[in-house]
Amino acid sequence: MSHFTAVLDANVLHSYPLTSLLLELADARLFRPAWSAEIHAEWMRSVQAARPDIALHRLERRRAAMDEALPDACVRGHDVLIPALTLPDPDDRHVLAAAIRAKAEVIVTFNERDFPEDVLAGHGIRPQHPDTFLRHLVDLSPAVVRARMETMLAAWAHPPTTPDLFIGHLERCGLPETAMALRELFAAG
Repeated sequence: MSHFTAVLDANVLHSYPLTSLLLELADARLFRPAWSAEIHAEWMRSVQAARPDIALHRLERRRAAMDEALPDACVRGHDVLIPALTLPDPDDRHVLAAAIRAKAEVIVTFNERDFPEDVLAGHGIRPQHPDTFLRHLVDLSPAVVRARMETMLAAWAHPPTTPDLFIGHLERCGLPETAMALRELFAAG
């Protein structure tokens, strides 16, 4: 298993397709994911606010499946670190605390500005946009990424999707570099 650890912020876990791809790549051992109960609660609140039609039990099932598939990903014991941490938004301190406890190299987040590099550098951590993070994984292991994505999409029966539709979704989520890399990967045959 890769020892490169990445804390996945709640805003990254909000999107089911993006989460699915990240978990596939983690299962392929391209990186070691980390999150916390607080991160779970945050993405679940976010999904419920955006999509009140999605029942809470479905989100709970997704959370449980994530924790079951990757049992070492859920960080515990980080709460004691929170009071000593300073971030622009104090509500984000739990994410940094989880990253410190997990010995993560990066916090993958759409809100890099919420995790200033100078603050994180003192802990050996840096913020990284999910587009940059995924693009690196595609560049490092294109065959693994393609195979895992094909397997994942083949299992999606409701609704079924194609690589092109899935890549389009990632692009609309704010991942243009990843979308470009995946299009090139699938066009190569």
